[in-house]
Amino acid sequence: MLNTRTISWVKAARRDFEKFPMEVQLEMRRALTVAAEGRKGDKVKPFKGVDGGVFEIALQHRGDAYRTIYAVQISINLWVVHAFKKKSKTGIKTPQLEVDLIHERLKRLREAYGG
Repeated sequence: MLNTRTISWVKAARRDFEKFPMEVQLEMRRALTVAAEGRKGDKVKPFKGVDGGVFEIALQHRGDAYRTIYAVQISINLWVVHAFKKKSKTGIKTPQLEVDLIHERLKRLREAYGG
């Protein structure tokens, strides 16, 4: 029996996630479920620029790049912190506006739940 964590969402992240194409949502939900079971999917990598325990699911779909950021070290849940369609014109680097938003949401979650 797997000890699966609950997947919790920052409300704005869920709202943005639900705007993704259905195919992207399904694949990302699979990756989140794998993470909630304590494993790491093949589309997942550590998110750079923050302390450990924060990961990024990166998917390409019809020429667009979609990202979902989640944290595993805040409370006992897996927290989906941010979801966005990447629009960077400067290569693979995540735009600073998105990074700042991720930092702010992580800070608020840590204040609320510890971690």
